Amino acid sequence: MKNKLLLIDGNSVAFRAFFALHNSLSRFKNNNGLHTNAIYAFHTMFDNVMTKEKPTHVLVAFDAGKTTFRHEWYDAYKGGRSKTPGEFKEQMPYIRELINALGVTYYELDNYEADDIIGTLAHQVDKSLFDVVILTGDRDLTQLATEDIKVDITVKGVSEIDSYTPAFIAEKYDGLTPNQIIDMKGLAGDASDNIPGVTKIGEKTAIKLLKEFGSVEGIYEQIDTLKPSKMKENLINDKEQAFLSKKLATIEVNAPIDVDVNQLQYEGKDLEKLIPFYKEMNFNTFLEKLNIVEEVETLEDIDFEVVETVTAEMFPNEAALYVEMLDDNYHVSEMVGLAWGTSEKVYVSKNIALLQDPLMKMWLEDVNQKKEVYDAKRTIVAIAKHGTRLKGVSFDVLLGAYLLDTNDLGTDMAAVAQQYGYTEIQSDVSIYGKGAKRALPEDGVMFEHLARKIKVIKGLTNQLEEALAEKNQDQLFHQMELPLSEVLAEMEIIGITVDSERLEHMRVDFAKRLHEIETKIYEMAGETFNLNSPKQLGVILFEKMGLPVIKKTKTGYSTAVDVLEQLREQAPIVDDILIYRQISKIQSTYIEGLLKMIQADGRVHTRYVQTLTQTGRLSSVDPNLQNIPIRLEEGRRIREAFVPKQKDWLIYASDYSQIELRVLAHISDDEHLKQAFIEGQDIHTSTAMRVFGIEDPKEVTANMRRQAKAVNFGIVYGISDYGLSQNLGISRKEAQQYIDTYFERYPGVKTFMQEIVREAKDTGYVETLFHRRRYLPEINSRNFNLRSFAERTAINSPIQGSAADIIKMAMIQLEKRLKEEKLEAKMLLQVHDELVFEVPENELTQLDALVKEVMENAVTLTVPLVTDSSWGKTWYEAK
Repeated sequence: MKNKLLLIDGNSVAFRAFFALHNSLSRFKNNNGLHTNAIYAFHTMFDNVMTKEKPTHVLVAFDAGKTTFRHEWYDAYKGGRSKTPGEFKEQMPYIRELINALGVTYYELDNYEADDIIGTLAHQVDKSLFDVVILTGDRDLTQLATEDIKVDITVKGVSEIDSYTPAFIAEKYDGLTPNQIIDMKGLAGDASDNIPGVTKIGEKTAIKLLKEFGSVEGIYEQIDTLKPSKMKENLINDKEQAFLSKKLATIEVNAPIDVDVNQLQYEGKDLEKLIPFYKEMNFNTFLEKLNIVEEVETLEDIDFEVVETVTAEMFPNEAALYVEMLDDNYHVSEMVGLAWGTSEKVYVSKNIALLQDPLMKMWLEDVNQKKEVYDAKRTIVAIAKHGTRLKGVSFDVLLGAYLLDTNDLGTDMAAVAQQYGYTEIQSDVSIYGKGAKRALPEDGVMFEHLARKIKVIKGLTNQLEEALAEKNQDQLFHQMELPLSEVLAEMEIIGITVDSERLEHMRVDFAKRLHEIETKIYEMAGETFNLNSPKQLGVILFEKMGLPVIKKTKTGYSTAVDVLEQLREQAPIVDDILIYRQISKIQSTYIEGLLKMIQADGRVHTRYVQTLTQTGRLSSVDPNLQNIPIRLEEGRRIREAFVPKQKDWLIYASDYSQIELRVLAHISDDEHLKQAFIEGQDIHTSTAMRVFGIEDPKEVTANMRRQAKAVNFGIVYGISDYGLSQNLGISRKEAQQYIDTYFERYPGVKTFMQEIVREAKDTGYVETLFHRRRYLPEINSRNFNLRSFAERTAINSPIQGSAADIIKMAMIQLEKRLKEEKLEAKMLLQVHDELVFEVPENELTQLDALVKEVMENAVTLTVPLVTDSSWGKTWYEAK
């Protein structure tokens, strides 16, 4: 049986991968903010072709640089290409790292293209021993097709491929051979590579000429036999250009490569490299597919005792505490075990009723008895369900580890422990399984697992305390993050009331609205069809109604949102289809989703994830109350169902006005930016005036303000010209002009950005106003793409992180003041820069003054912090 050599055109496939998931660009990011859509799609393409072809040998070839030997013949070769998006370039080094972790060799050669490496290896390999498969997105390589060499061209997405064989090429190009593809390029040129070809000769004419004369040489040998025509004139005038174009299009099959096919044998993935890579990229789906069974080192004997009752001697002044639950959502999960103790002695039990024992209850509620825990918020909430309020938490291992390394380690203690050398603890998945398969093991296994956790908590507490102090983060931990965990626990325990009856009415109303839109669409279409079927919808729009086809998929016409947006002005039916989809999603995701999450007390109890983001911002899950859509009226109406616990109470909401831009003004010390905020100007109008050179704010149009707003927030998020052009629907050149003009008008911002990058290069990290660090190991990389991404991150992290820190400080102070002033009002939600409360009507004035005072004075900046507050009978009315 012959071997099979797979040759992958790295640059081409990576570029196709980027655009395959381009519509999901904002969703595919890891916790460092790195875009990962190209990396993810490249991996998927690789897996697909490996499954399909089952090669024995693999090589990925890359272009070595922008200049090759072809530029010596024609300096405009590949000229005129648009600038590569930064969002793509930043991923290329990681695609190389992925290839290496997949157990595959990659190769590049100075002065040559990936095509030449592939052509040479495909040409030189012994065909009696090897079949060859080439994977590329570039049809240039089809010239290499033979009976032993198949060229797979990516067509659409990550899985649709056309396989070019001599027979397929003959069918597609009206009888041409693979070698004649080169001649076709010589005549018709190739715009993507800036190969000129012959004037006014396209692909169809080229094919016709080649069928008659065989080759470019054959045409010119018999040029006199052609009838007088403009085409003949162009052929004569462009003869030199035709031969040059053929020469440029010819893949070199004798490049001086230093690759031995015997070194390319595929032996499988390198899991030691792949597992940490998946974790860094947040590729949990790929990680789960590995189904890794973790090996655990033997731990020296732990002195632990299984107890059913407690005595006073079991509760030392300083101890570690851990409660075990099987479900990640601790609001609904049953507690299955608990453990506490010191490094010398640990107590474990399955008797959860011990939480009600007077001795344990007294210890748990004593603020002077110090408890070290793993995930303080989870522990506080879990114990509160059993009628006891945990006090005296002195350290949280999960929070400490997060501040020292903001890469997401998940919530499993084993992952954190292993970062600090504790390899003797197994993951919870290893002990309990995952998902629906979770189950309790034998008591002895669980008890030892709990005892190990206590030992890890004790061991890591001193280690992490010292590390936090060394990095000047002990105040951030003890004065912000740890107190905040108690505040968040209180908010989660309280929850927020959701009027299920109102949601049910909305469900009925939305169903009627959807039916009305559906009926209207069928009337415009002239027939009924499955509106949720892209295939049937495509037939209606593009065949029956004759709308222009923008994209095609393997199964038919694309009816994706970006396609429909382009057709919106051409047919009223498209607008209704888009509205139908939006309302349908709101109905299924938010109305029906929320109804499932209402607990017995009539409230939903979201979980705030405190250890996820690189910037320190909180995330909300089960349900996600930070992501309720508010751009569409139907989405905003969801907030009507969020109500206070009593009828004579109100929902009160207050949010920071443009806090990130105010932070930027403070840390950049830009006089113009500070002046706008100090004088209370509309910052987006002010920016529009400066960027567009307008003196009267009345002359600023709505579109100018919209563009200025995009630039303002784009600067904060380190947006590229490509990203801004996508947001505004303008060219990249125009987008870059906006960015350049912004820096001219706000020189302090530019200076800050330059200085923060220099500081990051010196120290390897940046900090927020509260010393929250973000490490940037690639800031001094010799690789331009890695370095550029790190520089953008260095600029935006202090801004976003400081804004997140400010609202956290406000929350801690507000919770304290609410208790000091003995208000019944409760803080319920944090939604980005907004805080939501429920308040008795008779406390409204007092709460309004208190919230404004605390939020606007949570920290002192060189520009004022400003809040916008509102209230009503529902969250909807409050906003």
